[in-house]
Amino acid sequence: MYKILKITAGVLGLIGIIFLIRIISIGDEAIKAGDNGSVDPMAYVAYIVLGLTVLFVLYFVLKNLFTHTESLKSTLLGAGLFVAVLLIAYAVSGGDTTEYKYNGIVASAGESKMVGAGLVSFYILMVAAAASMLLSGIKKMIK
Repeated sequence: MYKILKITAGVLGLIGIIFLIRIISIGDEAIKAGDNGSVDPMAYVAYIVLGLTVLFVLYFVLKNLFTHTESLKSTLLGAGLFVAVLLIAYAVSGGDTTEYKYNGIVASAGESKMVGAGLVSFYILMVAAAASMLLSGIKKMIK
């Protein structure tokens, strides 16, 4: 498996270098003028590499979770607490009646509530992270 991944990484790296040389050879003026024919293949290689990376990470994370069931409990507990924070934040945030415009489009009350929930969940998680760092520091000072 390692050998296959190494060969795949080498091939994708070589393709990336070839496209990079192509982009450098046509110059900045052609790209600014709208010649995307040389940039698009490089973007597709980047998308492929990103997709493969995400797939491999998901595969190995799920494989590790199900082979080591003792860590599954703590992972599910953390995911459940995160979902609980999101639900609490959504329940607490209210839809704003003020008209917000972005590029001439008016945001609906539901969109405003989602933004509020995102902000509230950020604040809750930020306070939880700060509290855990503070408690960890106090615990170390006591020992």
